[in-house]
Amino acid sequence: MSPAHNNSESVNDALDALDRGVEPERPVLRDAVRALLTELSHRAPGRSVEVRIPPFGAIQCVPGPRHTRGTPPNVVETDPMTWLLVATGRLSWASAVADGRIRASGIRTDLSEHLPLTGG
Repeated sequence: MSPAHNNSESVNDALDALDRGVEPERPVLRDAVRALLTELSHRAPGRSVEVRIPPFGAIQCVPGPRHTRGTPPNVVETDPMTWLLVATGRLSWASAVADGRIRASGIRTDLSEHLPLTGG
């Protein structure tokens, strides 16, 4: 991740909780999800894909045609825990999609080239 997010306390705390075999506390998970969404928006700027991680956040990213009304044609949605795992490389994009943990509709929704958001 970028220096601002590489040392994100919330991401580190969430991953530490998982390593201890417990679920991260809700505020920690919320902040980690938002930090990782922010990092994705920096790595893949644009407005052609909407990434939704209810109830904690949603962003638009990926270059391409901008969507302005109604349901976007390119939507990625998952739960906070799956997003944490995929965004940090602990679960592959392909596995999460195949298992139905990520719902991705539209031709621009394969985010695998932008993940994981850690390192680099």
